[in-house]
Amino acid sequence: MLKEIQNLFLGSAPGWYKSIIISFLVINPILLFILNSVGLDGNFIIGWVFLIEFIFTLALALNCYPLQPGGLLALQAIVLGLTSTKSVFHEIENNLEVILLLVFMVAGIYFMKNLMLTIFTKLLLNVRSKTTLSLMFCISAAVLSAFLDALTVTAVLIGVTIGFYRIYHTVASGKNFSDQSHDYHNDGALNPVSIEELEKFKGFLRDLVMHGAVGTALGGVCTIVGEPQNLLIATIAGWEFTEFFLRMAPITMPVFFAGIITCVLIEKFSIAGFGNQLPSNIRGIFNDYAVYRNENITSKDKAELFIEIIVALFLVVALALHLAAVGLIGLSVIILLTAFKGITEEHKLGEAFHEALPFTALLAVFFAIVSVIHDQHLFTPVINYVLAQDPSTQPSLFFVANGFLSAISDNVFVATIYINEVKTAYDNNVITLEQFNNLAIAINTGTNIPSVATPNGQAAFLFLLTSSLAPLISLSYLRMVYMALPYTIVLSIVGYISINIFL
Repeated sequence: MLKEIQNLFLGSAPGWYKSIIISFLVINPILLFILNSVGLDGNFIIGWVFLIEFIFTLALALNCYPLQPGGLLALQAIVLGLTSTKSVFHEIENNLEVILLLVFMVAGIYFMKNLMLTIFTKLLLNVRSKTTLSLMFCISAAVLSAFLDALTVTAVLIGVTIGFYRIYHTVASGKNFSDQSHDYHNDGALNPVSIEELEKFKGFLRDLVMHGAVGTALGGVCTIVGEPQNLLIATIAGWEFTEFFLRMAPITMPVFFAGIITCVLIEKFSIAGFGNQLPSNIRGIFNDYAVYRNENITSKDKAELFIEIIVALFLVVALALHLAAVGLIGLSVIILLTAFKGITEEHKLGEAFHEALPFTALLAVFFAIVSVIHDQHLFTPVINYVLAQDPSTQPSLFFVANGFLSAISDNVFVATIYINEVKTAYDNNVITLEQFNNLAIAINTGTNIPSVATPNGQAAFLFLLTSSLAPLISLSYLRMVYMALPYTIVLSIVGYISINIFL
């Protein structure tokens, strides 16, 4: 019985991984007891230990989905009194809009996949230059994120990339385009030549999706609706859409153009794993697919595409004008698409939620760790240090501190903590209005730009890492960090210099 329980624990995860997680769970309470016994602030120290352990589970997401090991750590943190269920629920309440976005918007994009795949397949076939294609993915993701939101755009990127993978895998497995299976993990069915091609194709897809993911950060920092914390900062500062954009522009515009230049250079010189080309015979497969679609498209297919176009236009307008919470707009997209496309069976509706719900559960666990950060004041020493510095150096220090803390935790949480602390300082006449405005800009850019360094720095990156796409294209935590490194270095330096010059 005990042996079976050991085998069942964390399923097919490697034995060494299981041992490490068990070690965490055993050592944490012992270490907390020892630290408190010798008069140290055990809760503060163990809070940092839990944060590092949780990041470890994210880093090894391909060995085991982080929900289970991370969830066990979160439960232990509550049992040890590092946070409470009330605090966790409060964090979830504060981020309800993000959760609703994941539940409904991602599912809504699922029902729009035919339109998205058609558009991006044409783009793939008509743009021969890999550098130009990468640039288009990056810029389009940036523009869309500025007016929509990064998670929605990432959901589109994931759906399109999985669609590309499905088309290739169908042909490489000896099937017809009409028989596109949803089980793409058994690459053993491919012949040796196809396996070699597949590795090149995976690299090609990784490049595009990472350029797109960084693009969501480049555009997301620019406007109120780009990232959840942007709206929070704008609300506290009293800035409307245009004022927010103009105040951020001296930093965000140089960063944007630096990102575009970086995209071109890393593709041209194959830096950090980029520069993978699409093999000519795989391009032939997509050409054949396009011909197949054109020759076999039915009036029903055309009607469905027309419906998807109309709903897509509604989606863009609704999000750009912020007619409702993003998640509620996503729900309306589901209703419109399924109603007019005749998808009324419950099991067909359920398929759309497969991608997002595991990540939604993981995000709730993540908020439990964020609750530990909040309750144990893990970031307070950094905040106090920065506020104690000379006012002229505070914006650049805030940019660095926010960037570092966002990269290891969560940019929405870090922005919330910092903007509230700065607002309190302003209300108590500790800083002037000009200082407050400058620090608000530094907080927004700091939490959005350097946080591309790690997947846990931005929800969109974490969503990509834990999606079903990541294992298909061999996109691990460390590979994401490595591929994002050139962007992280360039964007952070340009952002820092811009803040020193303009603030």
